[in-house]
Amino acid sequence: MKKLFAKWNSISLVNRIIVGIVIGVILALVAPKSLAGISILGTLFISALKAVAPILVFVLVIAAISGHKNGQQTNMKSILGLYALATFMAGAVAVIAAKIFPTTLHLKESATEIKPPSDIWEVLQNILLNITTNPVTAIMNANYLGILAWAILLGVALRMASDTTKTVISNLSDAVSKIVQWVINLAPFGIIGVVFDAVAKNGLSALLDYGHLIIVLVGTMLFVALVVNPLIVFIYTRRNPYPLTLLTLKESGITAFFTRSSAANIPVNMKLCEKLNLNKDTYAVSVPLGATINMGGAAVTISVLSLAAAHTLGIEVDIPTAILLMVLSAVSAAGASGVTGGSLLLIPLACSLFGIPADVAMQVIAVGMIIGVVQDSCETALNSSTDVLFTATAEYAKERKEGNVSTKAL
Repeated sequence: MKKLFAKWNSISLVNRIIVGIVIGVILALVAPKSLAGISILGTLFISALKAVAPILVFVLVIAAISGHKNGQQTNMKSILGLYALATFMAGAVAVIAAKIFPTTLHLKESATEIKPPSDIWEVLQNILLNITTNPVTAIMNANYLGILAWAILLGVALRMASDTTKTVISNLSDAVSKIVQWVINLAPFGIIGVVFDAVAKNGLSALLDYGHLIIVLVGTMLFVALVVNPLIVFIYTRRNPYPLTLLTLKESGITAFFTRSSAANIPVNMKLCEKLNLNKDTYAVSVPLGATINMGGAAVTISVLSLAAAHTLGIEVDIPTAILLMVLSAVSAAGASGVTGGSLLLIPLACSLFGIPADVAMQVIAVGMIIGVVQDSCETALNSSTDVLFTATAEYAKERKEGNVSTKAL
């Protein structure tokens, strides 16, 4: 049995996940009803990731900040700048794509029971409330803004603690990281359940009526992932960006695509950062922060769907309004994690720029939910993979400025 486990663990995790995808699809097509119980594997896997991620972030950030020595440098300013730039560029590309390839929606569904935020100030208010929440509540509800705020404060306060206390915190951090590794090793089995559930319940028929919209959304996200983001990486690092870009898409984007949760993908990203030998003091903060505010995929969704609604209603969008939409989509996307329902519930904010009635905007949300099996998966893959991409980019840019040539991810 030990040899069997060793053989299994010697196979690349990505290859094991691919095998899981294939098995999940085959089982869903062959016996979707009689094997329905298989979907529990996906539910358990995602639940385990979501359970361990808040604790992981909490202890890692405390350990990283409390153990930080004077003189050590992190790259958080550069990373925050990269997050902001990439989110704005994603929104800008989405606006241009939606104008070049206009989409007409079939506004049949209703989503009147959902209450989105009324304006951008409500989004910002939600963010502030999340930051100042009770730490126990924040961990229980996976509120990463609150978790980060308390972890940073505790980390700073514990910098004056004894070495023994810091050792205990570091050991606790290592123990939680070990548990995360165990959970991640179960990913192939979880993916079988996730894929089986998606294919058995949704199939492809529900998506055919929205083919053009899906193509525009996914095409834009692919362009951002494979052209825009690599260009940003090249400008900062002056090196071929594609080895790093493709690595993050393969090892982070694939799992994020199927879990459809940036929070659940935090442990995967942490492990990838460790594999890339990045500065733990930096990625312990930048990865969970990126899962909260680095939302290029959300900016694409908000821009494309709001402009599709405008086109459907025959509303002409001039250049100044389009530029305003780029800014609004970027700011709104950064607050998406503070709103239940994520990027879809921020669409009415963008629609309000064009004077689109609230009841119509709610129908656009419903359309987004119908295609969510594709839209949300691609959005999460783009969002989550770039957390590692830009964390690494900031470190490589710093090395370039200091005259050190790194071979990481080459």
